Amino acid sequence: MNDTILSPRQKSILNLINQSNGISREAVETNIKTLYDVSKPTVIRDLNTLIKSKLITSVGEARANRYYPNEQNPMLREFDLERYFLDDPDKRLGVKENFDFTIFSQLRNLYTREEKLLFKTESKSFSKVEQNYDPTSFKKELERFVIELSWKSSKIEGNTYTLLETEALIKDGTQAVGKKKEEVAMILNHKRAFETILQNKNDFLKINMTNIRELHNALIKDLEITTGIRKHAVGITGTKYRPLDNEYQLREALEKCLDIVNNLRDPLEKALVISFMVPYIQPFADGNKRTARMLTNAVLLAHNLYPLSYRSVSEDQFKKSLILFYEQGSVVSYKKLFVEQFIFANRTYFI
Repeated sequence: MNDTILSPRQKSILNLINQSNGISREAVETNIKTLYDVSKPTVIRDLNTLIKSKLITSVGEARANRYYPNEQNPMLREFDLERYFLDDPDKRLGVKENFDFTIFSQLRNLYTREEKLLFKTESKSFSKVEQNYDPTSFKKELERFVIELSWKSSKIEGNTYTLLETEALIKDGTQAVGKKKEEVAMILNHKRAFETILQNKNDFLKINMTNIRELHNALIKDLEITTGIRKHAVGITGTKYRPLDNEYQLREALEKCLDIVNNLRDPLEKALVISFMVPYIQPFADGNKRTARMLTNAVLLAHNLYPLSYRSVSEDQFKKSLILFYEQGSVVSYKKLFVEQFIFANRTYFI
């Protein structure tokens, strides 16, 4: 992520350019004047700041001049997340309302050099930690991780259990007063699904359709959610993006995604791609995001890396970053959360 400090107006201009396929200075000025009382010279200065910061590029001269995102891979265009969501779903520019099949050609080399160095510095071997811990301490720490993962992943899905209530449920089987039985099932499903992953982590060195179906089935047990690839259209709250609605296209898209992931060399890139592509494809009637989170952990554990608990992630930021990806194809905001959660896991558990 570029560390240049931008003003709110400059962030708006950056988003505007990244939502376009090339835009003139006049069009930038017209659009930005709907938000700010700004002069032509000020807009030009803002554009020059963005160019100097290597966030955008300028092509052509005079009236033929156009401003473009400065990333060859559209997935790495930078957006200001908060500014983007100030606009209502129906007023956002450049929204991709349908599944973009060109995304498959872009699912490589998503990490910067700095991110790769950070991973190298922070990553720990999960198996070495297990070997170095005495069995009782390891079991206790693993239980803490499972509680926090089950709580936060469920909370992202709207579950109202608190962390302490989740701890009592998992450790003692104590159900919180006034909570729905579906909330209990969701949390316990997470616990059992993770335990299954941990026991069979080598099965996820190569991901296949059976892996995903079985994991999804475990996560939706007793929740009255249809199993298998969905056969009807679904909508996503807060966005105009509509996932594929054809069972055969869904299967094809998921299989294509798995083929790409299995051929990536970097385990952390495998985990990243599967974590946002499963929600994007939406192969199931419900439970796609939680399946993606658990599948991400399965990939990490299969490659001897720490799994993610998502404990410190903002549910709002998590959902917004996924919607931004659905609508604009930019994974930068989501990737930032992923990197943060990986570092958090390595610094928080089994230390």
